[in-house]
Amino acid sequence: MPTYEYECTKCGTRVELLQRVGDPPLKQCTKCKGRMRKLLFPVGVIYKGSGFYTTDYARKGVASGDDGDGKKKSAGKVPAPSKAEAKK
Repeated sequence: MPTYEYECTKCGTRVELLQRVGDPPLKQCTKCKGRMRKLLFPVGVIYKGSGFYTTDYARKGVASGDDGDGKKKSAGKVPAPSKAEAKK
């Protein structure tokens, strides 16, 4: 069962409540009888196992820019054609 947190809009009291998903929400503050609102929080996601990082399936050295044989690749630049090739 999930834990929900509610906050009173009148007095600011916060209450944590263990509820089923289908249960009706808490509507009234127990201290001041003010209106309660449900607070939303981001869900914590835990990735277990392999395959979630770029280093898990990459070949040796791909992330660093070499081919695994110790030679560095160019930075993705294509050499410009020479003037003689451009005139053709």
